[in-house]
Amino acid sequence: MQQLPERPNLGHLKKQAKDLLALHRSGEPTAFARLRDALPAAAGKSDDAIRALGLRLHDAQSAVAREYGFASWAELDAFVAARNAHATSRAQAVRNWLRLVYPGDIAGEMNPARPLVAARMLEADPALADGDPYLACAIGNEAALRAMSARDPAWVNRPGGPLDLPPLVAVTHSSLLRLPEFRDGLRTCARLLLEAGADPNQAVTRGWQSPAADHPAESFRLSALHGAAGQNHDAELARLLLAAGADPNDGESLYHSLENPACTRLLLEAGARVTGSNALYRVLDLDDVETLRLLLAHGGDANEKAGGPPTSDWGTPLLWAIRRRRSPAHIAALLEAGADATARTPDGASAYVLALRFGLPDVARLLKGDGAPLPEDEAFIAACAQGDATAARRIRAARPDLPGSLSQTQLRLLPELAAQGRDDAVRLMVELGWPIAVAGGDWQASALNQAVFRGDAALTRFLLEHGASWQERHGYGDNVRGTLSFASRTETVPGGDWLGCAQALVAHGMPKGKVEAGWFSDEVGEFLME
Repeated sequence: MQQLPERPNLGHLKKQAKDLLALHRSGEPTAFARLRDALPAAAGKSDDAIRALGLRLHDAQSAVAREYGFASWAELDAFVAARNAHATSRAQAVRNWLRLVYPGDIAGEMNPARPLVAARMLEADPALADGDPYLACAIGNEAALRAMSARDPAWVNRPGGPLDLPPLVAVTHSSLLRLPEFRDGLRTCARLLLEAGADPNQAVTRGWQSPAADHPAESFRLSALHGAAGQNHDAELARLLLAAGADPNDGESLYHSLENPACTRLLLEAGARVTGSNALYRVLDLDDVETLRLLLAHGGDANEKAGGPPTSDWGTPLLWAIRRRRSPAHIAALLEAGADATARTPDGASAYVLALRFGLPDVARLLKGDGAPLPEDEAFIAACAQGDATAARRIRAARPDLPGSLSQTQLRLLPELAAQGRDDAVRLMVELGWPIAVAGGDWQASALNQAVFRGDAALTRFLLEHGASWQERHGYGDNVRGTLSFASRTETVPGGDWLGCAQALVAHGMPKGKVEAGWFSDEVGEFLME
């Protein structure tokens, strides 16, 4: 593994990635060897096979990051920023480090936790967490916690430290819990605090403001249990807290535990209530049929009304499952648990019709319908959703008013299907005259916004060639350029081609020019500034 200098320079690292890409494109054998060693997509491949991958700048950046021991360029970037800020002041260095240890809802920002980077920072400066018991909580320093408890037994229930956290919250929300070298120490510290009298229901309240104008500011109570089961998904620590009396109905833990069914099961067995948690809707987002069955077996109501938008706009878990294009197994589990197969959407569409609207004939067969033939407009939609061009064109020949006469709710299927990657259906709908700028989906975005969000360059080009505009706005108030900025910077979908999206947008009228640093991925930003 290569070693970074004491004061790493991101510009120099970017140049290393560009040089590697240039050597790769010129056929330099050493470049192929480096890529083969560092880049998972190139591992074990011949030089010719690596050349055929069509690697781009972000691939070279990923390889350079891995050569320095980081999992991604974003991790390397975060480390360089934190390391260089280290020299400003001790207090600021600690604060920057805590932003890596804790996610934004704890650190008071929007940042994701980066435990590997935090661990590298601590390796570079082992004294970083010295002198403060709350920092000792973040790393699982048992000796420091024992010493503090001996001096001041009451501290175990007193918030403090740079982030004003209760000690048990500081332990369980530390993302270092995800790393094997810190896990045992953090668990030991949690046990020590509980034995010393720490309240197992310690929590901190944090505010959050949605960027959508119609969503007011909200506050969330983030408990120690939520850190263990919902954030770090550590079943052993969750079990310890529950045994000590932590309340499984803290408003967050069950919902966020679903990515680790072992944590979900512990919470349910401790009495977590499914109803009112929105967990049924969330598990349908995650496409996990076994955990869906687990929730239903522990009192989940298959007809529960959702708490708020966007789930509340669809009525019931059955309709939400169809909207999320879940499998027949999901639908069968809901029906077996008593889901109302006659449920209807706010615009009056039955579950059967909704399944056909979303291109799910197997699900529709489970629901059977009422035996009446589909109206022509719904038959047209069903054919489009399944990519059946022959049937769709035949119906349109008899009904030339389609798709123009469809309701606004029906027309919103275009961005819905674009968001779900149903490119064949989207292309057919557009070719048959579907209004291309109609907005829909969770964030009220056009099909073009959805395609760019997914980094789908081919669909982006197709939509632009058929009249879509980069100026189409979405529910957060920005246009497609803003979508490109967010998606390319955060890589919303693994493997997305945002450079290809940018090239297509510029070719169809989106202006180039100076961009703010950090607004786009490096390769997209450089293309826009050429």
